[in-house]
Amino acid sequence: MNPAIFFETTADGDSVWWQSLASGLGWTLSTALFAALIAFFLGSLLGVVRTTRRTWLVRLGDAYVELFRNIPLIVQFFLWYFVVPGLVPAVKRWVITLDPTEHQFVTAVVCLGLFTAARISEQVRSGIQSLPAGQRAAGYAIGLSEAQTYRHVLLPMAYRIIIAPLTSETMNLIKNTAVAYSIGLTEMFFRTREMGEMTFRYFEAFAAATLVYGIIAMSANRVMAWVERRVAVPGYIGGKK
Repeated sequence: MNPAIFFETTADGDSVWWQSLASGLGWTLSTALFAALIAFFLGSLLGVVRTTRRTWLVRLGDAYVELFRNIPLIVQFFLWYFVVPGLVPAVKRWVITLDPTEHQFVTAVVCLGLFTAARISEQVRSGIQSLPAGQRAAGYAIGLSEAQTYRHVLLPMAYRIIIAPLTSETMNLIKNTAVAYSIGLTEMFFRTREMGEMTFRYFEAFAAATLVYGIIAMSANRVMAWVERRVAVPGYIGGKK
């Protein structure tokens, strides 16, 4: 192990290797953050519509989940990056206005967001369906509309119940950003491979990447565990009975 390699100049001469890895980490965190926002809001919406009594909405939500969960993530990256702009003229015209890095970043965010939304949808649906039927009935009984019942009664409880699986999804999302290297986004894994190929110091490069990914994932785990303790409801998962 030679830590001094991280202070050597990169191939382009603009920085040293630790700065290159730090730049990749910035893209990794940015991609994960924006993809998480898409995944949470879209996944919540899908989870809600799949628990309604509207059959066509349920089937539409089920179709979305089955589609995105059964296509390998790397294939979805290629479809969004290479295929969609060619099939949709409006997307192609918009992509032309972007520089390559912006195109790669937007593609990674959209792809990861839509993919993870399908998984979060399953968790939100399960959380809502695990609640006693009386909670929905109680909301209607006090005069709440269906939307208000979801907003004020069902979702607040469902989110508390599913914090543990949401923690796993958060960690998976951070790790899945590594697949964005396949479309050229210079995130953490891309920079790690670049360092290994340019210096032939693969052990140092991947040891550093492993450590960084581990720290980020465990940090997310601890934050979510703190949130789970803070919002736990007695008698439910995470709460003291």
